[in-house]
Amino acid sequence: MSSTPHERLRIAAIRFLNPAPLMWDFEHAPQNEQLAARYSMRYMLPSECADQVAGGAAEIGLIPIASLAIIPGLRILPGCTIASKNTVRSLLLIRRASQPLSRLRTLAADTASRTTIAHTRILFRKWGNDGVVFIPMAADLNAMLEKADAALLIGDPALLALEDRAKRLEQTGEELVYHDLAHEWHTITGVPFVSAVWAVAPGCSAIDRIAEDFIQSRDHGLGNVDALAKEWAQKLPLSEESIRSYLTTNIHYVLDEECMEGMQRFFREAANAGVLPEYDFAMSELSI
Repeated sequence: MSSTPHERLRIAAIRFLNPAPLMWDFEHAPQNEQLAARYSMRYMLPSECADQVAGGAAEIGLIPIASLAIIPGLRILPGCTIASKNTVRSLLLIRRASQPLSRLRTLAADTASRTTIAHTRILFRKWGNDGVVFIPMAADLNAMLEKADAALLIGDPALLALEDRAKRLEQTGEELVYHDLAHEWHTITGVPFVSAVWAVAPGCSAIDRIAEDFIQSRDHGLGNVDALAKEWAQKLPLSEESIRSYLTTNIHYVLDEECMEGMQRFFREAANAGVLPEYDFAMSELSI
């Protein structure tokens, strides 16, 4: 799947808040026009990004890292990630206070990210409850809790549910416990929760040039967090301060050695738990 200078590489991207700094150059002047000559962008759910790359509909995708273990031949672009080194706010397991983790039997799961599903299955095993049944559902907390003992929310719906927790308690009187999955993972393993990376399809050429474009976009995005906070406050019912804190404190965007150790631990735990097939993740192949 090599490309000529006249062909645009197709990118499968995500329309959530958390990738916004990674997308800066692709969505903002002056770099966006230049990049539009080399890339074409489509937006979808994280799990769909991996399928687009695997099926040949895109050469590059922001994919859940779990997809690396189940889609042969994907290569990680070095440099960029979506990760959290402790609390993330946008990956939540929400349960009724009357039902401890060990007694949950069903979990309504937003299936937007394969990686979060895999991490959650591993955590339930650590919590001594590997028999919980995952029920795929749309990201609607009230509907989820009507169908299951607990709910798994990912991305913007999780952020909004956390923002509305006091209002929901006042309206329903139902006490809920909100588990931040990145924090739970870090507490147990001591390593970051790595959600997604940019990956390229087999045969895609000019990896170094592509990685340079994406790293530069990330760096420019991190230098324009105030502008992103203002922009996204018009799209989500969140304050600029809340968005700024999320992008600078909760999400980590550099695929550094600590994050790669987190990925190694994830793939090892996932294979041991039978959640994913064994995957030989070589940190040495990724230079920043």
